[in-house]
Amino acid sequence: MLYDTTADVIRKALRGLGMAPSEAAAAAGLPEREVLAASRGKVLAQTLRQLAPALCLSPGALAGLPGYTPPACPLAEVQRIELPFDDETVNAWLVADGEGGHLLFDTGDGPNDVRKVLENLGIESVTVLITHEHGDHTGGLRGLGHMALRIQDPQQGDLLHLGTLTIRVIDLPGHCEGAVGYVVEGLGLPLCVTGDALFAGSMGGCAPGTPYREALEALRRNVMTLPPETILLTGHGPASTVASERLSNAFLADLA
Repeated sequence: MLYDTTADVIRKALRGLGMAPSEAAAAAGLPEREVLAASRGKVLAQTLRQLAPALCLSPGALAGLPGYTPPACPLAEVQRIELPFDDETVNAWLVADGEGGHLLFDTGDGPNDVRKVLENLGIESVTVLITHEHGDHTGGLRGLGHMALRIQDPQQGDLLHLGTLTIRVIDLPGHCEGAVGYVVEGLGLPLCVTGDALFAGSMGGCAPGTPYREALEALRRNVMTLPPETILLTGHGPASTVASERLSNAFLADLA
């Protein structure tokens, strides 16, 4: 199941653009009530297609979002750990490093949730890398205790060598100040851990203006330019690939 619905995408676009529903309606040639309905729940695909250009979204991707199923990650070395977060879930990603060790990208919300999962898997220690400092991605750190070796504050452009893997840190601003992503090479396919900068079919919510623009620019520059087979490990919801998001992410797909 995708993390964001079409209504979520529309609300994020309206907020990021600093645009009132009435303004979007006027630009799209739609009654304001239809834009409000689209931001709250299901509407006709034709309405979504008509509204999308006014919000700088891909009409085809927005209309197709309800039926979008991103490709699953095929790598046995990668495990999604889906952890509770209020009435939703949040992802931590466990990646084998090729030499018997493990990397843990983000730690979930609850202080002991991810530790219990690791213990049940028989894993005694992990190298932890954090995408951003929101509590639902860092809350599990305090419960890991001696199990965790945290890479402290990696910066954009840093290159890390862990086991047989090479990890490049990329800048993914907008959703959270100081947020980064990780491009991982050394497995059968490249990975990019995006945190909340990107979801399958959507992106993380951003404040209006500069944060929203910077988020989109960074995703297009640092993620969408990766090889199309790159697996995207997101902060919430299922994994995807660069190729799939180029076609089906309303924020990033071709507007044609």
